[in-house]
Amino acid sequence: MGGKTRRMPRRRILGLLAAAAPAVLLASRAGAQDKAAPMDAIAAIKTRRSVRTYTDAPVSDALVEEVLRCGMQAPSACNEQPWQFVVVRDKATLAKVGGINPYAAYAKNAPVAILVAGDFGLDKCGGYWIEDTSACAENMLLAAHALGLGAVWTGIYPLPERVEAFRALLGMPETVTPMALLVMGYPAEHPAPQDRFRPERIHRERW
Repeated sequence: MGGKTRRMPRRRILGLLAAAAPAVLLASRAGAQDKAAPMDAIAAIKTRRSVRTYTDAPVSDALVEEVLRCGMQAPSACNEQPWQFVVVRDKATLAKVGGINPYAAYAKNAPVAILVAGDFGLDKCGGYWIEDTSACAENMLLAAHALGLGAVWTGIYPLPERVEAFRALLGMPETVTPMALLVMGYPAEHPAPQDRFRPERIHRERW
């Protein structure tokens, strides 16, 4: 095709780039968020399993904080939020967990554990701290799984000997009751998901 190729004026080129820049920026941000985003809520719920063995990789403070933030988003009676937490990384302390709860002896091999407790001073509605802290702990387990961590709920309350032993181990006041110890780290095992749906357990309108 003959003739000279017409060059687009420099001002026109700059104008087109300026107009396209916001869309490019939004697309790049969306791509970055997609790469960093954890799994969605339904996937986390359906694939979460208890994990009791962990790699040696440390769990960052940022990840621990994110797990705690998700825990504190749980519902609570009267919006009382009666929870307190103790983050435990000290290996000597984690090694003593098995002496309190033999079913949690593997805590000594974990990089971190988070104790979830109920604070009677914050329990405005009288006795709902158990449900409140349980909802909080479940949020934390799901968050840990969604973020690529493995975690397990190890029981403390209502066994009085465990409650008192954890209070003593962690220097907790009498007004705060240890409810559960969530042991977590990067998983060295990957238990397969299980479908636990049982239609025979469902009753409609009446029993």
